[in-house]
Amino acid sequence: MLKDEVNKALEIIQQGGIILYPTDTIWGIGCDASNTEAVKKIYQLKQRDEAKSMIILLDTENKLESYVQDVPAIAYDLIEFAENPLTLVMPQAKNISSALINTDGSIGIRVSKHPFCQQLIQRLRKPLVSTSANISGQPSPQNFSEIAEEIIAGVDYVVDIDQHDMTRKKPSTIMRLEPSGRFEFIRR
Repeated sequence: MLKDEVNKALEIIQQGGIILYPTDTIWGIGCDASNTEAVKKIYQLKQRDEAKSMIILLDTENKLESYVQDVPAIAYDLIEFAENPLTLVMPQAKNISSALINTDGSIGIRVSKHPFCQQLIQRLRKPLVSTSANISGQPSPQNFSEIAEEIIAGVDYVVDIDQHDMTRKKPSTIMRLEPSGRFEFIRR
C-alpha cells in the first residue's frame, strides 16, 4: 500500500539511508537532499564522479524559491505547460547539500507528479535526491527489471511499488534556465 511504502522509505531516509524508488520517469536512487553523507553514499554506489551533480525532486513548484536564489517567472509556466516530466537547471542553489550543487552553483530540479514521490517529499519536508538507478556510464534502466543487482543490493530500501510495471520509461527533458528567463535544452 502506498502509505506503508511512504512510511518505510521516510524512516530509512530520516536515518540517513538511501532508497531505490519509482518516479514519474525512470527508477531513481534517492535520499534527503540536505544530508551530505547520504548523498555521498549514492555517488559511491553509482561509481559516479562527484563533479557530475544529481537532481532533486520537489512535490510542488511553490517550493522552488526555497532552493534557488532567483527563480525566473517563466519557470512556473514551463513546469505547468510541460507535456513530459521536466527538469530545470537553475543557478544559485541554496538550502541543500553542497555535494549536490554543480561547480557553477546550479541545481537541477523536477517537480514530480508520481504519487509516491509527492507523498514522501511532503512527509520529509525536504527535497528528495533523484538519480538514475544505474552504475555511472551504463544505460539507464527503463523499468525495474533492468536495474542491476548491485544497485538493488547497495541501497538501504527498495520501494515495493510499480516493480511489475514493464512500461518503457524515459528520463526527463532537461532545460537550463537563466535568471533572465533565457533557456536552452540540454536533453529533449
